Amino acid sequence: MQDVYTLLVEAGRGPDDGLPEGATGAALVCYASGRDEAEAVRETVAILKQAALSVLDVAGYGTLEEREAEGHEIGLEDRALMARALEENAVIVAELTPLFGE
Repeated sequence: MQDVYTLLVEAGRGPDDGLPEGATGAALVCYASGRDEAEAVRETVAILKQAALSVLDVAGYGTLEEREAEGHEIGLEDRALMARALEENAVIVAELTPLFGE
């Protein structure tokens, strides 16, 4: 049985990564399907490496149910992205924020 996990990924630069000039890396919010969080993390790292990003750290925030139990407010757009990740057995990058400076 698959579930969808919310992951916050910190990535450094890689060749042809598509990040803006001057960026030192990026922070990405991803929704990834998997049998468990470890599988979701592995799949996310593999996809981001294919996109030429250098993954530095991944923090897991759990499933939709776990996040709701912790009091997180999750909007309709994010819920739709989570449903898509589950339906397509995919990794969805919901947000990418380039990082600048040291």
